[in-house]
Amino acid sequence: MSAPAVDAPVTAPRPLRGRVAVTPRSLSAAGHPALSRLREAGYEVVYPAPGRTPTPAELLAVLPGCVGYLAGVEPVTGELLRACPGLRVIARNGVGVDSIDLDAVRELGIQLRVAAGANAQGVAELTIALTLAAFRQIPWSDARLKQGEWRRRRGAEVAGRTLGVVGLGQIGRRVAGLAIGLGMRVIGYDAQPGLTLRLGDRFRSGSLAEVAAGADAITLHVPPSPEPLVNDALLRLTRPGTVLVNTARAELVDEQAVVKALQEERLSAYATDVFPTEPPADLRLVRHDRVIATPHVGGFTEESVERATTAAVDNILRVLACGD
Repeated sequence: MSAPAVDAPVTAPRPLRGRVAVTPRSLSAAGHPALSRLREAGYEVVYPAPGRTPTPAELLAVLPGCVGYLAGVEPVTGELLRACPGLRVIARNGVGVDSIDLDAVRELGIQLRVAAGANAQGVAELTIALTLAAFRQIPWSDARLKQGEWRRRRGAEVAGRTLGVVGLGQIGRRVAGLAIGLGMRVIGYDAQPGLTLRLGDRFRSGSLAEVAAGADAITLHVPPSPEPLVNDALLRLTRPGTVLVNTARAELVDEQAVVKALQEERLSAYATDVFPTEPPADLRLVRHDRVIATPHVGGFTEESVERATTAAVDNILRVLACGD
């Protein structure tokens, strides 16, 4: 005689501990393995605008019900944050926080965390790639050939030339090391007084003016400033034919001054990964045949996304665990 059937115990679903909004464009509803750790910890993951930057209205429709926020590059205003009484932590999958109202964050006691260094290698490698592309006229040559034209612009080799690195944080130091590995000399400028780097005899420190006057190419790796760092006055110090690379912030560069410098051949090329609005509404600069433009892809590598997302999730879980 068979044993009577016994009902398996019913396990009640774990109650949700809160919601976490995820807005970076590199993370969509398809998810990233690191995001599953939020779900495993009992949090619902929500996407206000999967695959694109959310509008203020879309954020306002979702964020007030969240305890955590993995933020992209969208503006995070004080008005928005004051509508979110339960929000405890904002984590960036990068280091930029200039789009966030920091005064409101402090006023409301929200914890703000960044993924320091997660994107550094990706941005540094893109910087070198853009520098090489500019010296060798790669985008121009590619565009002509695709139009059926067999035309050439003579390029230049970077070995033996000088790279000016403005900002010697994690990215700038990596750029300097990669450039030295290619046989370049490096002049580095950093606003922090007394900063010393051990990069060998191919590296020396200098003022911003010395970088502008002494470099064959200049690359920017500093936070945004109230006024453009690269303006007409600075560009007038540069050698004829200098290359300018910007993978940091659009606000660092006076675009009109750059266009003028390109026209006067004080700059041979401007390569940029960043724009005042993204995507850019005005494409006149992008379409200039001596401008190389990429759609903010510096940290958009498999490795950078992995490091940055993991760090952001770690930061969210760490802060939320402190209040349990």
